[in-house]
Amino acid sequence: MERSRTSLKVEGREVPLCLYRPADSGPLPGVLYFHGGGFTSGSVEDVEVPAMALAESIPALVVAVGYALAPAHPFPAAVEDAHAAALWLAERAGPLGVAGHDAGGHVAVSLTLLARDRGGPEIAAQALLGPMLDPSLTRVAHGEKGGEGSVTDCARCYRAYLPEAALRLHPYAAPLESRRLGRLPPIMIATAQNDVLRPEAESYAARLIDAGVPTEVTRFAGVTHAGLAQHAPALAAAADFFRRRLTGAHPDTSSHR
Repeated sequence: MERSRTSLKVEGREVPLCLYRPADSGPLPGVLYFHGGGFTSGSVEDVEVPAMALAESIPALVVAVGYALAPAHPFPAAVEDAHAAALWLAERAGPLGVAGHDAGGHVAVSLTLLARDRGGPEIAAQALLGPMLDPSLTRVAHGEKGGEGSVTDCARCYRAYLPEAALRLHPYAAPLESRRLGRLPPIMIATAQNDVLRPEAESYAARLIDAGVPTEVTRFAGVTHAGLAQHAPALAAAADFFRRRLTGAHPDTSSHR
């Protein structure tokens, strides 16, 4: 596995990129990976396990993106960083996929909406692992207490990312409220059984199905919200999805059944 670093300049910000390329590989599809951390923390250093797993299993050139963090850089800074990274990768690999965990799943979704509305780059597939998707937090699972991944923690993160109340209705910030979900790339969503965010992710999947978007959903038991990003069966499911959508390979029925 070849690992390298570079960066982009976006609106005066330095956006670090960490590249993972399988050794001795020829032309490859590209996958952007967006880390979790509730919009306020996390970095490209956190995603070696999922990035390497996807790079090796698809195989693909996987690029982890160190998008701008709130509260210093609220919405839409992270999405603009993601779009710049997508344009950069589209010139170096293809077809293009996007993936993310937690807030990174939100950034990935926002990027697909933005790329559709700006006319590019073309994104062929998206995979979300326990994504944050609903700033209203009205579709969460009940019974969760405080701590990472709780409703209280999610509300704090959204306040930092979307400091103005009006932003919480923007279609790129609240995809579950969007009335324009057509013409989006095929999607795979992995959820954790006991994750407070599971209902909203599965609600988003239902809305995409209604909009005619090819959609796959897999719920995993025995894993936490945080653990989903490094959960081998979830990563195998994402890799299988990308392999089919980006390379045209037949599904690997043994990898995550």
